[in-house]
Parts: sequence; C-alpha cells; structure tokens
Amino acid sequence: MAADSPTGESPSRGKRADAQRNRETVLAAAAEVFVASGVDAPIRRIAAQAGVGMATIYRHFPTRADLVTAVYRHQIEACAEAGPSLLATAGSPFDALRQWIDLFVDFLVTKHGLADALQSDNERFAALHAYFLDRLLPVCALLLDASVEAGDIRPGTQPYELMRGIGNLCVGRDGDPRYDPRRLIALLLQGLQRPDAT
Repeated sequence: MAADSPTGESPSRGKRADAQRNRETVLAAAAEVFVASGVDAPIRRIAAQAGVGMATIYRHFPTRADLVTAVYRHQIEACAEAGPSLLATAGSPFDALRQWIDLFVDFLVTKHGLADALQSDNERFAALHAYFLDRLLPVCALLLDASVEAGDIRPGTQPYELMRGIGNLCVGRDGDPRYDPRRLIALLLQGLQRPDAT
C-alpha cells in the first residue's frame, strides 16, 4: 500500500486533483478564446492561454467537439449555480434577475458557433440543448417567481419565453457594431417591471 503524501493525500488522489485543475484551467481558457476568436480557434492558442501542453488538452478532450461540448456544459453549470447565489446576495430579486440575465447573455456569446462545430453530431447537440433547458429554465423560473412575489415585476412571464426572447435579441449582434442587444434587453426588463416598482 502506497504511503500518503505529506499533505495527507494519496499520490493517486493528488494526481486526480491535478488533472481536475488542469481540466478546469483548459475549460476557462477555451471559453475565453472561443469568445475572442470563435470555436474554430487553434488548439495551440487555447493551450498557450491555459499554460499547458497540447497533449494535456487532447488527453482530456480527444476531439474539438469534445472540447466545445465541455465548455458549453461548464458555462451552463456556472450560469445555473449563479442564480440562487445572486438571489441570496443582490439588493432585490429583480436585481438578481437582471444580473443573472447579464450572465446569461455572456453565456450566449460564449456558445457562439457551437451549432456549426457540432453539425456532424446532431444527437450530441440535441442532448446539450435539452441539458441547457433542464438546468437553466428552473433557475430563470426561481428568479421570476421571487421578483413577482417581491412586487418587482408583473406576473405571467414564462421562463422559456423570456430566455427565448433574450436569445433572439442576441442573434442580431454578430458582425454589426451598431447593434447592442443589452440595450434592448434592458428595455425588455424595464417592460416587465410594475409601474410602481422602485
């Protein structure tokens, strides 16, 4: 039986922790590179951003589709986990909703080009879309319900229609510097508010 390391971790556990850290670093770097250069950016650029060798990336993500899928799932998880946290710390439920929608818009930008990258693997993309809805619709519903209960917004807005509307507003952003979807999303949110809401 192998002796524990001085830190109290077994060597294999330490290796697993290092591998997990490397994976997280690669995902964060890939997300940044995808935002800046699209999902077809060279893998060597992602490796340089992450400070790891290309072999490390291929060990975790054998194909580009594996990497893009993992980034997409990682971003979904971050967005899903942010909702309850914002609700607990923001000044009001509506502030939490507004901040969460800001993160959601960032997420939509990050996933730009995903459909093209996974075009040859429709089944994988369908599974990701289902995962996206399963994880984010309940969070959006939580924030909407809390905002209604606090009297910040009118009742009746469905999470799916809000997320779909925001997604549609973000589509026009590509290649047009005169178009700012965030301005229209702010107007959309303003329209949800009760006239007497402070």
